[in-house]
Amino acid sequence: MQPETHLRILDFPDALALVLDHAGKLTARPAPERLALLATQGRTLAEAVAADRPQPPFDRSTRDGFATQAASVQQGAAAQVIGQVRAGEIWQGAALLPGQAVEVMTGAPIPAGADCVVMLEHVLDEEPSGLRRVHLAEGRSIHAGENVVPCGSEARAGEVLLPTGTRMGAAEIAIAAACGRATLQVFARPRIAVIATGDELVEVEDSPLPHQIRNSNSYALATQIAAAGAEAIRQPVAQDTCEALLASIRAARACDLLLLTGGVSMGKYDLVEAVLLELGAEFFFTGVRMQPGKPVVFGRLPGTADRPPQYFFGLPGNPVSTQVTFLLFAAPLLRALCGERQQQPRFVQATLAEPLRTKTGLTRFLPALLHYDLHTPTVRQVPWQGSGDQAANARANGYLVVPPDRETLAAGEPVTVLLQ
Repeated sequence: MQPETHLRILDFPDALALVLDHAGKLTARPAPERLALLATQGRTLAEAVAADRPQPPFDRSTRDGFATQAASVQQGAAAQVIGQVRAGEIWQGAALLPGQAVEVMTGAPIPAGADCVVMLEHVLDEEPSGLRRVHLAEGRSIHAGENVVPCGSEARAGEVLLPTGTRMGAAEIAIAAACGRATLQVFARPRIAVIATGDELVEVEDSPLPHQIRNSNSYALATQIAAAGAEAIRQPVAQDTCEALLASIRAARACDLLLLTGGVSMGKYDLVEAVLLELGAEFFFTGVRMQPGKPVVFGRLPGTADRPPQYFFGLPGNPVSTQVTFLLFAAPLLRALCGERQQQPRFVQATLAEPLRTKTGLTRFLPALLHYDLHTPTVRQVPWQGSGDQAANARANGYLVVPPDRETLAAGEPVTVLLQ
């Protein structure tokens, strides 16, 4: 091992920018597959979806009311109601003349000749001498185009509505359905290898001895990987020997990304970097000035005759550190492997509910509870005992971001929150 030549410690913004740069340059992705529309939820489009006809395909009423010409009901004038159109019907009569109106329902096509829809609540509906007539109620007004969505105003026929790289959610699936797409091509899920390291680890179903702990990190990572749209390949726990780590990493080389947890600090048995160096790894950084997660490692293993180069992250073994560094660094690269266009970590702004004091020098990501208030979302730190405190982490729904130059934050300040 060459213990000093590969070391590179970065500030958090520089580390994130470097990961995003690599993510943005990724071109090799798993081959596309065609799925039924509902099965594409959470997947990434490998083809564009275009409108097969104008949207809406006709001038559409946005209100229950009366389609007419705005001039026909101005200054006390009344329009004669000559018919009705429901959603799903089309007006069969001639184009409306001045002084005529047709009762329409929300979503119905607007008859030719009409230029507006007067809301039902805004008219007086009368039938003197057996003729039904409507006029504006006192204090109400109407103008041409009001309460009408013109044909093609939402999308033109042939316009791309969902570009390649779009992640499919409810809104996207609704758009694809509206375009008549019963099946879609999406990128296959990348396979992400997860290797938890450490002699102290036992599997969940085992009874740990007093000096042992259960392997929870690989379960947390598998869940985060699935939420990001990929497939987790959990490897058996790797013991703290070079031989065991070499065997585990070689067994994971067929995967699209390698995640290791533990073994990346400076201890005598933290062997991950040494083993990766032995395999010819290129290191982009070997630590980040942040807490938790300072020892995080990012690099790439060289390709071979039968497999391409493989990116890897060495994530710290403490559970909160593992999950935070996954969200900040591994998830963006994973989303790029999925073919997704939006790769950045998910940050939001909120108001700090309580004053906070911490140390300077590191960017800190503190477990926090974000309250989604309608007008002013607020956030407060969850009391914790450090990066091994899984109970505190489970009480949080995000991480309060504290810049490295801030020792105190006042209640009422705007702050940044990393979403889980």
